[in-house]
Amino acid sequence: MPIRQMKESSERHLVIKSPALSSMNAAEKPKKTVQNGKGPPEDPQISIPSPATRNKSRRKRRNGAKSNGQGDVLMRQDPGVCSNSSMILPATVIQNSYSEVGDTACQMEMTYPSSSKSLRFPPRPGQGQAGVKCVVKANHFLAELPSKDLNQYDVTITPEVASKTVNRAIISELVRLYRESDLGMRLPAYDGRRNLYTAGELPFVSREFNIKIVDEDDGVNGPKREREYKVLIRFIARADMHHLSQFLAGIHGEAPVEALKILDTVLRELSAKRYCPVGRSFFSPDIRTPQRLGDGLELWCGFYQSIRPTQMGLSLNIDMSSTAFIEPLPVIDFVAQLLSKDVLSRPLSDSDRTKVKKALRGVKVEVTHRVNVRRKYRVAGLTSQPTRELVFPVDDHSNLKSVVEYFREMYGFNIQYTHLPCLQVGNQKKASYLPMEACKIVRGQRYTKRLNEKQITSLLKVTCQRPKDRENDILQTVQHNAYDHDPYAKEFGIKISEKLASVEARVLPAPWLKYHDTGKEKDCLPQVGQWNMRNKKMINGSTVSRWACISFSRSVQESAARAFCSELVQMCQVSGMEFNTEPVIPIYSAKPEHVEKALKHVFNASLNKLKGKELELLLAILPDNNGPLYGDLKRICETELGLISQCCLTQHVFKKRTEYLANVSLKINVKMGGRNTVLLDAISWRIPVVSDMPTIIFGADVTHPENGEESSPSIAAVVASQDWPEVTKYAGLVCAQAHRQELIQDLFKTWHDPVRGTISGGMIRDLLISFRKATGQKPLRIIFYRDGVSEGQFYHVLLYELDAIRKACASLEPNYQPPVTFVVVQKRHHTRLFASNHKDRSSTDRSGNILPGTVVDSKICHPTEFDFYLCSHAGIQGTSRPAHYHVLWDENNFTADGIQSLTNNLCYTYARCTRSVSVVPPVYYAHLAAFRARFYMEPDLPENSSLVGGMNPSSRTPHPVESGVRPLPALKENVKKVMFYC
Repeated sequence: MPIRQMKESSERHLVIKSPALSSMNAAEKPKKTVQNGKGPPEDPQISIPSPATRNKSRRKRRNGAKSNGQGDVLMRQDPGVCSNSSMILPATVIQNSYSEVGDTACQMEMTYPSSSKSLRFPPRPGQGQAGVKCVVKANHFLAELPSKDLNQYDVTITPEVASKTVNRAIISELVRLYRESDLGMRLPAYDGRRNLYTAGELPFVSREFNIKIVDEDDGVNGPKREREYKVLIRFIARADMHHLSQFLAGIHGEAPVEALKILDTVLRELSAKRYCPVGRSFFSPDIRTPQRLGDGLELWCGFYQSIRPTQMGLSLNIDMSSTAFIEPLPVIDFVAQLLSKDVLSRPLSDSDRTKVKKALRGVKVEVTHRVNVRRKYRVAGLTSQPTRELVFPVDDHSNLKSVVEYFREMYGFNIQYTHLPCLQVGNQKKASYLPMEACKIVRGQRYTKRLNEKQITSLLKVTCQRPKDRENDILQTVQHNAYDHDPYAKEFGIKISEKLASVEARVLPAPWLKYHDTGKEKDCLPQVGQWNMRNKKMINGSTVSRWACISFSRSVQESAARAFCSELVQMCQVSGMEFNTEPVIPIYSAKPEHVEKALKHVFNASLNKLKGKELELLLAILPDNNGPLYGDLKRICETELGLISQCCLTQHVFKKRTEYLANVSLKINVKMGGRNTVLLDAISWRIPVVSDMPTIIFGADVTHPENGEESSPSIAAVVASQDWPEVTKYAGLVCAQAHRQELIQDLFKTWHDPVRGTISGGMIRDLLISFRKATGQKPLRIIFYRDGVSEGQFYHVLLYELDAIRKACASLEPNYQPPVTFVVVQKRHHTRLFASNHKDRSSTDRSGNILPGTVVDSKICHPTEFDFYLCSHAGIQGTSRPAHYHVLWDENNFTADGIQSLTNNLCYTYARCTRSVSVVPPVYYAHLAAFRARFYMEPDLPENSSLVGGMNPSSRTPHPVESGVRPLPALKENVKKVMFYC
């Protein structure tokens, strides 16, 4: 967004040009005819409504007035007029080198919020009416608001304690000792850190208590250690429950965060004492018998719990949850499982020792060699020497004693497996040694590192529940928690319903899909979220004239590879592609460890054979278990050679299933610049707020490194549609940024070049230019779907990224500010929707889940803001998770039906399969692109290097990146233009 810094005071104010609601002059707009899914109808009338017209039409829709087939009304107004609620200004004509077509646009001065305090998300524009009405159940339980005053107190514990568990034990002891006296019979709720909450005031404003805690883990029958703490409790504030009531009623727009936090803490207090808390979930081996995952891990089941403000009032969201815990085994048994070998008879190799050290670092163990003592320690590492070689000084005269002798003399414990290393506990200055056979892993430690494929498979078998079973487990959890008997809930006057919320929903219709006219079926209406390619041809089949195949699989002979390629080529031809039947060079075989050499050989051999023309497509046959081969191949092809590649696993080469070949042909087509299908409404110019003027749809996502990787960069990806009005084809860009940075840093950037001066760049700018080149028109509307943003980050992400979008637009052309709609897409939530009657087959798909297209924008949604849940896909197994869409900024004035129908329809345009998908495709593509970019990180650098990371291929000109983040190698130009990540 264009920014002017006002120097009248030391404060900085952001002033922007409001988006120019532009309309194209019909006389200047080039006419097109409908051909192969392209072109508008004759004499299109494209205009923008005045606020009065827009509000009037909205009132009609809210009152149940008729709408068009998309559940929305095309908005019209006299061209050349732009307005907002307070002013109407004449349009100005904008024309320069970026826009070869004269476009009518307008602009407004308005103050843009410089902080989240002055920003308000758009209110809900009424509720949607499109689709077939139905009733579903949601895992939300109505919570009655307490009528009591809630008070907040600050807690200071001296000496300071890092563990929430210890803090809770201290406060529990304080309440046990002083509840009936100094606390005035109050039963407080405590968050484990600095906050204590009470229903009603305590008899003091500030008071200090001395609390002694006995270390219960220290001994069984012997003496126990005692620690003393000072606890200062000081009154802070009184929670405004009236404010919360007004917020839930839709009268007050800002959520009272502290009041919600108090209620959430109260309802978690009892579960925190009963179970093992992890984030917002609680786990216990008593909820369900733990299942072994292998390699010393086991799966614990539990439940997620969160209090949420909704349209029906306060709601308690309960869902089933599961995670991996370290199995409470003797350390020697854990090591044997981890290494899958007998460790009692042979020493550990260096690689085994490194693996064990990595697995046990940070794990808490308890000693077992002392009868009455179960002292606990946290493992710091592993000794490099076996136990039999370990000695330590016993006095100041450099007298040494072996660990074996020490344990025999001190504890009467004979170490049997002296060939194994010892666990090292404590810090480096004062390290202690513990023999493996004298230690056992403490129960209840969550495993936070990455699971292997075998463990993931075992986990999915246990956690994959059909909707009916999941619903029953949720109800049993609520009954078992017995909130009506919870002393904390009673103390604070909170009542929880034991019934799932019954919610009105609608099933949106599937969109008609257009295929090529030469196929037997020219269009298609998906049934229950699915269809197939039989009798159909791709709407725009691409051409592959120059291709080659390379096999890295030892078990695939040349004849088998040739037969597979022949069938794949035939499938591509049948599906509508023009595909040369013969490769440029014979199929080449190579070893996986020689991937770079093999790829360059095929590339250069083809180049010589074609006399300078490059390959268009490389088919690669990989072993089923290919390790780093896939990532290396993609990195080399896309950043070094500029090759589009399609990988196939060995198992599919031999099976040659028709469904698989058809699926691969879909991927190849979009990688080569084709389109598989488009929405019939798109080529008929009938999509509201998209068809009436050039619209670009963005998808953006940031993926972060896994737990345990403390310095690897985060990867951001942005994709954007390139084929208005069809909005089916996308181009994508990726960049690396600081570790766990959620804001996308390279949406827009400027840097100084010694020769060219100030240069503008960034992903938004480049994708806008790409759209202009592909369509011949500049985008006059922007729809931005953003994935991966939590509720606590809404304001921050919107302020930063909307500002970057504005600046990117302004850098292309003065006063170019197309209206923006910014929508956050969330999949990591715990709302689940169930059929009202599981026996009614007409209301469920084959997996027993709700029907694709089911949308909910009432009761369990935000009290005032513009959000909705959409289950756009058919379930396969387990319980479907609806996507949650939250509109944070809307200058395109979408109606509820408009954004819901558009989002649902787009989910049928995902290029990689013939099914509707669970999230809007641009977001899906952005996620794939970000995941792909992880393969681009330099393979010869250690992952914990401070300079690992990625580069910014979004600009053709190299420019400085964030300190400490190494740029990713740039994508080749021909790769950037297509959907390389598919």
